[in-house]
Amino acid sequence: MRRRDFIAGLGGSAAWPLAGRAQRSSVPVIGYLGNYGLGSVASNGISERAQAAFLKGLAETGHVEGRSVAIEYRWVAGQNEKLPAILHDLIERRVAVLATLGSTAMALAAKAATQTIPIVFRIGGDPVANGLVPNLNMPGGNITGTSTLGVDLGPKRLQVLSELLPAGATVALFTNPRNANAVAETRDIQAAANVLGLRLLALNVTSPSELDAVSERIAQQDIGGVLNAADPLIISQYERIIAFAARRAIPGVYSTRGFVDDGGLIFYGPGFDEHRVVGNYVGRILNGEKPADLPVQLSTKVELIINLKAGKALGITVPATLLVRADEVIE
Repeated sequence: MRRRDFIAGLGGSAAWPLAGRAQRSSVPVIGYLGNYGLGSVASNGISERAQAAFLKGLAETGHVEGRSVAIEYRWVAGQNEKLPAILHDLIERRVAVLATLGSTAMALAAKAATQTIPIVFRIGGDPVANGLVPNLNMPGGNITGTSTLGVDLGPKRLQVLSELLPAGATVALFTNPRNANAVAETRDIQAAANVLGLRLLALNVTSPSELDAVSERIAQQDIGGVLNAADPLIISQYERIIAFAARRAIPGVYSTRGFVDDGGLIFYGPGFDEHRVVGNYVGRILNGEKPADLPVQLSTKVELIINLKAGKALGITVPATLLVRADEVIE
């Protein structure tokens, strides 16, 4: 899949009247911070799909990139140390709205960087508990967005994976210990592994360059299946995690839809609709609504998608009891 080109249509371009209004362009400029790529362009299938969903939501409000709005893209792949400089640059460019489609850390960094430019976030945790907004229905201030339950689904992914594994099998979990949710997520998955009679091997990855070294380090171990943590850095390396599973001919259950679209076996979690919601909110703000009046949306929709083509390549037979529960089967 390549970046979608939204060409047709025109929309209103009135931005929310704050100091963050774009002044260097004849159209308002959106600052887009994504977590599944690097640099200023989408660099993999997941980042492209997230971007396409965002543009779809934006189009719902009458805005089309290159026509009624311009977009400054920045992809950070979970490298949060880069956020202050990136946000400073976007603020200097006088963006009209900031869209942060990634982690809680990204949204908090944006909130700390500006109290005037509207911010629309997409995160996986509790926006109130994390200090982003005081109230979901009336967030107040310059920030609103959407939240998924991605971090809380680790044990359920392991349960799905267990249906493909023999008793006592070892499951490799790729996780980033620098993620604020890593300890709790790993603890919850370990507790589920104990109940299911599985052994969990947590593989700590703090940079893309570490992934191959970590994989090599366990080359002689008998790994039965693989999971990925709901972490932006880990997800950005999804192609290499799929390749890890393919080399060992083992099943994997993954946190992001793009894994199965590009050759992974099973996806269990929220899709890309939250990215569409962010795009819709950004467009509504450009059309004159205030973020303070837009309630934070909580997504509880979870999908189970199975890639039977990948299963055939891995030599894995997916049980019928799992197939009948699937929302979608890729053949």
